[in-house]
Amino acid sequence: MNEETVLNASATESNKAAHVWLKSYPDGVPAEIDADKYSSIKDVFNQSCEKYADAPAFTCMDKTITYGELDKLTRAFAGYLRGVLKLDVGDRVAIMLPNILQYPVALFGVLRAGLTVVNVNPLYTPRELEHQLHDSGAKVVVILENFCTTLEQVVAKTHVEQVITSQVGDLLGFPKSLIVNWVVKHKKKAVPSWNIAGAVTLKSAMARGANEGADYGVPKIKSGDIAFLQYTGGTTGVSKGAMLTHRNIIANLEQLSAWMHDILKEREEVVIQPLPLYHIFALSTSLVYMRRGCESVLIPNPRDLTAFIKDMSQRRWTVLTGVNTLFNSLVNHADFAKLDFSNAKLCLGGGMAVQRAVAEQWKRVTGKALVEAYGLTETSPGACANRPDLAEYSGSIGLPLPSTVITIRDDNENILPMGSTGEICIDGPQVMKGYWQRPDETAKVTTKDGAFKSGDIGVMDENGYFKIVDRKKDMILVSGFNVYPNEVEDVVAACPGVLEVCAVSAPDEKSGEAVRVVIVKKDPSLDKAKVLEYCRANLTGYKVPKIIEFWSELPKTNVGKVLRRTVRDTAFKKD
Repeated sequence: MNEETVLNASATESNKAAHVWLKSYPDGVPAEIDADKYSSIKDVFNQSCEKYADAPAFTCMDKTITYGELDKLTRAFAGYLRGVLKLDVGDRVAIMLPNILQYPVALFGVLRAGLTVVNVNPLYTPRELEHQLHDSGAKVVVILENFCTTLEQVVAKTHVEQVITSQVGDLLGFPKSLIVNWVVKHKKKAVPSWNIAGAVTLKSAMARGANEGADYGVPKIKSGDIAFLQYTGGTTGVSKGAMLTHRNIIANLEQLSAWMHDILKEREEVVIQPLPLYHIFALSTSLVYMRRGCESVLIPNPRDLTAFIKDMSQRRWTVLTGVNTLFNSLVNHADFAKLDFSNAKLCLGGGMAVQRAVAEQWKRVTGKALVEAYGLTETSPGACANRPDLAEYSGSIGLPLPSTVITIRDDNENILPMGSTGEICIDGPQVMKGYWQRPDETAKVTTKDGAFKSGDIGVMDENGYFKIVDRKKDMILVSGFNVYPNEVEDVVAACPGVLEVCAVSAPDEKSGEAVRVVIVKKDPSLDKAKVLEYCRANLTGYKVPKIIEFWSELPKTNVGKVLRRTVRDTAFKKD
């Protein structure tokens, strides 16, 4: 099997006959969608820009750009990438931006140029950034100036040929852009000094693209071309790029649009989007909202709850997308209950499990149910969702989306009967093409008949609802972000004074799970402070261990393999 292997092979006829979940579908939701309705995301985007030209598309920091303005800005950027830089269809462009207006401009500029988007977490350490840029082969990076000092340390070790920078306030209009950029740089001192030879600004790139690149030509984008290299971890500890094609994304767009057809009204919805758009959950839902001409309000820093809630209070919002930790923080903030929830139609939770206590408190405060959905990076991401008209917390991840077949299988890939517990396997047009340049890893997550092995252990009831009961993988899920133990272990093992280390998950009230490491010392003077300092220098914040323990030895098998489950099941001792 090679990386070109398509994972979404058709399910067997016997499986299709077992679609018991269809009887639980909302009225008007079809069993199947047309994954070939559009040839590319560019076609969907162009349609929205033409149809809703005068409607607000994205708002951030009180500045709104319409679909018509977004169309013009993205054409200019696409012109720069194709007409000036002469990039070819399929070349990779990394985007390292938070939730600001520059993100959708860069995103759709790259896509309409026929190029592949490589989303990058702006908070990556130099080590993490170097791996992703080198592995993806990205030729261009679009980056917020605040993070250029990180890029500066590794750019020479990558394939990057052009760095494009932007400042927070660049698209906020005069004079606000000048004021915001001055405050960020000089008052908040949030822009460390940097020096990257040949870097250009996004504004200058768009200006050149509008002139020199205006006639770059319409790229021929095929549905099987890779739209996103969306990086996710693995049990090997190596971050891998999930190849999500235009067809994958369009299929999921059609699936989610069909699922929410009664909820999202054209031009009417105001969506609060606090999740970073570089995360697949926020990215996917934003495309669905764009399809209906919705206005998405980008929240650059949702951790500033006071400012976040103030933004919500000034909007007639109808949709909120988030993760469990965010919902929990909101309902426990004194000002949140003062908001007007009368216009709210949909509060959608994904990225991590929604906890019952949080869902019930959310319902008490807002009067609205939290609707949980389930998916993975490898499934673009939507695979299951609860009905949008959900009245109360159900504890399930919902029903398979249209054109999606989900089976429960044993370790030998045998499909198990209803009510049996086994691995959740997913088949549908939204399932990725494979892992970038890693056919061995692709093979590990593919059944013989082409379904994707999720690594989650679940069960289906008589009405077709699925529930997750455990995880087969050792993955740690921190506030909706995947943390893979081997990556943490690789970093901690390199810390001076460490002999052995094992990383596992630990329950956490705020983030759902937290990273816990158990260390055997080589140097008796090693302490938690030294380990934390080393981890913070080499791991993104959410990957940094929250619990650090020192043991005399790690439990192992007869052949010396660390018994990770034994470590995880051993209660940790609080200092």
